Amino acid sequence: MKIRLLHFLTVALLAIGLCACEKPANTAPTPKVYRVGMNAAFAPFGSVDTSGKIVGFDVDIMQAVADQAGIKIVWVNTPWEGIFSTLANADIDIIASGVTITDERKQSMLFSDPYFEAKQVILVSPGKNIGSPDDLKQAHRVGVTAGTSADTIMQKMLGKTSNALVRFESLPLLLKEVDNGGVDAAVGDNGAVANHLKFNKDKGFKLIESDKFEKEYYGIAVRPADTDLLAKINGALKTLHSNGSYDKIYATYFAK
Repeated sequence: MKIRLLHFLTVALLAIGLCACEKPANTAPTPKVYRVGMNAAFAPFGSVDTSGKIVGFDVDIMQAVADQAGIKIVWVNTPWEGIFSTLANADIDIIASGVTITDERKQSMLFSDPYFEAKQVILVSPGKNIGSPDDLKQAHRVGVTAGTSADTIMQKMLGKTSNALVRFESLPLLLKEVDNGGVDAAVGDNGAVANHLKFNKDKGFKLIESDKFEKEYYGIAVRPADTDLLAKINGALKTLHSNGSYDKIYATYFAK
């Protein structure tokens, strides 16, 4: 009888030990973290501050969208010339980087509802006799950022192989060339060019706006298969507009 009782107690203790060692299974799925591509060389939409953090209007808008949609995001600083292929190759999941919605781009990606209205403007170097888009045809050097709307527009105006059309890898490089007088004028998005002019009022630059440049609209881009993600983004954008959050962010960067 004692032997049977001892055997029973031993088996019971082993069972308790096994139960104590087993950890409860974690059935909750790990939330997906979406990688957001940003060309952080396009202030005030995206740039890198002194601490190395990516900041800007697009950053604040996309973070507000993510918070509203209940998704997690991380930022990936991505060169502009490769940002679309990076999305297609699934190295990033979203692009929020001042991307103009165009019919050509719609063929390879999905866009959110527009979140910013933009327009091309001309930044003229001091002493240059340029007062309208037509005057660019007589300019010696007109700078644009490669692969942007300005590049496309200037190719149509000056010709794809024109020696007068000078392409730069990033907006900061282009604006630096304007500062140095290396180009007669630069063509770029109004928000970014106006931001540069705001901090360089004493350099004698001239800003030209024209009805010949059509309005453009920025959208947040995802891959064609990510329709559910796009629906979340659009729903969040709608809420940000209705509750006033969008206007507060806009006023931070573009207050007159």
